[in-house]
Amino acid sequence: MSAVPYLALISALAGLGLAAYYYKAVEAAPAGNERMVFLMTEIQKGARAFLKQEYTWVAAFAAAMLVLIAIVITPLASISYVIGAVLSASAGYAGMTVATMANARTTEAAKDGPGKALPVAFRGGAVMGFAVAGLALAGLMLVYLIFVVWTESDNAFEIVTAYGLGASTIALFSRVGGGIYTKAADVGADLVGKVEAGIPEDDPRNPATIADNVGDNVGDVAGMGADLFESYAGSIIAPISVTAFAVGITAESADGDFTLPLLMFPMAVAFVGMIASIIGSFLVKGGDSTDSRALSKALHMGTNVAMALTVVATVGVAYWLFGDTDVVNNIDAQAFDKPWGLAISVIGGLIVGWALGKTAEFYTSDHFNPVKKIAAQSETGPATTVLSGISAGMISVAASVILVLLGVGVAYWGGEQTLGADLPGGLGGIYGIAVAAIGMLATTGVVVSVDAYGPIADNAGGIAEMAELDPSVREVTDALDSLGNTTAAVAKGFAVGSAALTALALFKSFEFAIVQEGGSLSLNVGDVDVFIGLFIGAGLPFLFAALTIDAVGRAATAMIEEVRRQFREIPGLREGAEGVNPDSARCVQISTDASLKEMVVPGALAVVVPLVVGFIDVDALGGLLAGALVTGFALAIFMANAGGAWDNAKKYIEAGNHGGKGSDPHKAAVVGDTVGDPFKDTSGPAMNILLKVMTIVSLVFAGAFV
Repeated sequence: MSAVPYLALISALAGLGLAAYYYKAVEAAPAGNERMVFLMTEIQKGARAFLKQEYTWVAAFAAAMLVLIAIVITPLASISYVIGAVLSASAGYAGMTVATMANARTTEAAKDGPGKALPVAFRGGAVMGFAVAGLALAGLMLVYLIFVVWTESDNAFEIVTAYGLGASTIALFSRVGGGIYTKAADVGADLVGKVEAGIPEDDPRNPATIADNVGDNVGDVAGMGADLFESYAGSIIAPISVTAFAVGITAESADGDFTLPLLMFPMAVAFVGMIASIIGSFLVKGGDSTDSRALSKALHMGTNVAMALTVVATVGVAYWLFGDTDVVNNIDAQAFDKPWGLAISVIGGLIVGWALGKTAEFYTSDHFNPVKKIAAQSETGPATTVLSGISAGMISVAASVILVLLGVGVAYWGGEQTLGADLPGGLGGIYGIAVAAIGMLATTGVVVSVDAYGPIADNAGGIAEMAELDPSVREVTDALDSLGNTTAAVAKGFAVGSAALTALALFKSFEFAIVQEGGSLSLNVGDVDVFIGLFIGAGLPFLFAALTIDAVGRAATAMIEEVRRQFREIPGLREGAEGVNPDSARCVQISTDASLKEMVVPGALAVVVPLVVGFIDVDALGGLLAGALVTGFALAIFMANAGGAWDNAKKYIEAGNHGGKGSDPHKAAVVGDTVGDPFKDTSGPAMNILLKVMTIVSLVFAGAFV
C-alpha cells in the first residue's frame, strides 16, 4: 500500500514520456510553404515574448507570497510553493511551444482532408495534456515523498498544501492575463475587420490578426494548461488535507492502519487515471468527413475509453485499499466493510463531470436548439442576439447545479458507506466528496489534450486565411475549429464542477485546521460577522468578473483604435494592395502591455481579501468562502456557456444559415460573439480558480489566523 506514491510517480513520468513522443511526432510533420512558416514563427515570437513578460510580473507577486509563507508557516512550505508555481508555469510554456508549432502543420495536413489534420492537432494538444497531468502529479508525489515519507517534516501536510497554492497563483494570473490578451485582440480584430471593414476573419490585411492568433496560444493553451494543472493537483490535495486536518495526523503517524488507505486512495485513482488516459490517447483517429458529429466521435473516442477504464480500475483500487481491513484508530473502532462506497463516490464524480460537459455541449453546440435559437434571433438585430445568449447561459446554470448536487449527494453517501457516518465533522461523507473531484479530473491527460486541440485548429484556420490557401483548406480547419469550441466548453464543465467539489473539501479542511489550532468556526448566518462575510463572498465573484471584463473592454478599445488608424493611414492596406503589410507587431505589443497591467488587481484580489478578512475575523472568512463558492460556481457556468453559445451561433450563420457571411444577421451574431468573448475566455474560466485560490489561501494560513 505504501508503494502507491511511487506508482503514481512512475505513471506521471510515463505521461511526460508520452508528451515527448507526441512532440516529436508533431515536429516531424511538414509545416507548409514559406508564407505559412513565416506566420507560424511570428505567432511563436509573440507568444514567447508575452509569456516571458507575464512570468516576470507574476514572479514578483510569487516572491512576496514566498516570504509571507516562510515567515507565517515554515520555510519548507515556501519551497513546496515554489515547486508548484514553477511546474505550473513550465506546463503552460511547454503547451504553448508545441501549439505554436502544430498550427501550421495542421493547416498543411488539412490540404489532405480532416483525416490527416485532426491527428496532428490532437497530438499537439496531447503534449499540453500530458505535460499538465505528468508535471502536476510528478511534482505532488515528490513533495509528498520528500516531506511526509522520507524526512517526516513538521507541518508536513501544510507543506503539501502549499504546493497547491503555488499552482493556484500561476493559474490565476495565467488565466486572467492570457484571457485579457486574447480577447482584446479578438474583439479588436472582429469589430473593425468583420463588422466595419467587411473583410473575412483572419484576413492578412487586418493588423490584429497575428495578435488574435497569439492570444489563442497564451490564453486558451498556456492559461488553460495552468488552470487544469491547478485543478488536477488541487483535487488530489483536497482529500489528503481533509484526512490530515480532520484526524490531526502528522508525518510520523501517516502510516496508521486507518489513515494510510485514506491518504493513498486519491494517489491510486490518479495513477489509474493517468494509465487510462495514455491508452485512450492512442485511439483518436481522424476520418474523411468534415461533419462535426463524425469529428466529435473521433475526438471523444479517447476520452470515453479512458473514462471507462478508470471506472473499472477504481473499483479494483477501492477493494485493494479498503477491503478486508480491520481498523482501530484513536477515535473509534471502525472497519472498512463496504469498499464499493468510495468507488461509487469517484465514479459518481466522473459521471457528473461527463454530464456537465454534455450539458455544456447541449447549450453551446450548433447541433442543438439553444444555439440555433440565438442564430435565428440574430435576424432581428444584436439586442435580441445578446438577450437570447444571456438566457441560454442562465438556463444552463440550473441543469449544472442539479448535476453537481446529485454528485455531492452520491459522493457523500458513498463516503459514509465505506468510512461510516459517525466520524468527527462528517469526515466520511466529506472525504467522499473530495475524491469525487478526482473522479472528474482523473483523466486530465486526455481531457486537456482534447481541449488544447481547439486553439491549434483555430490557429490553423487563421494561417490558412493569411497564407491565402485554397478555400477547401479553410473549410476543413473551420470544421475542426467549430468542434474545438464545443470541446473547450466540455473541458470547462469538468474544471468548474471539480472546482465546486474541491473548494467544498478544502473549505472543510480549513474548518478542521482551525479547530486543530485551538480555534472555532461558526457558520450560523444569524451571527452578524458570518452574515457580513457571506455577502462579501457573494459579491466578490461579480466584482472579479466586472474587473476582468472591464480590462478586456479597455484593452480592446486601444486595439480597435490602432486597427482603425492603420486602415486609415497606411495607403492600400484596406484594399489589399501588392506589397502593403499591416504593422502586426504594434497590435501584439498593445495586447501584451494592456493584459499585464490589467491582470494585477483581479489577481491580487483573490489572495489579499481572504487574508485581510481572516486576520480580522475567522467566522467572517468562513461566510466569505461559502458565499463565493455558491455565486462563483453559478457565474462561471453562466459565462462559459453563454459565451460558447454566441460563438457557435456566429459560426452557424457563417456556414450559410440565416443569410451567411456579410449579412445583417451575421453582423448581429458577431456582436453577440464579441460580448461573449470575455465571458467564455477571461472571466468565466478564471472564476473556478478564484474559488480555489481563496479557499487554499485560507487553509494554508489557518494557523496564523487563530
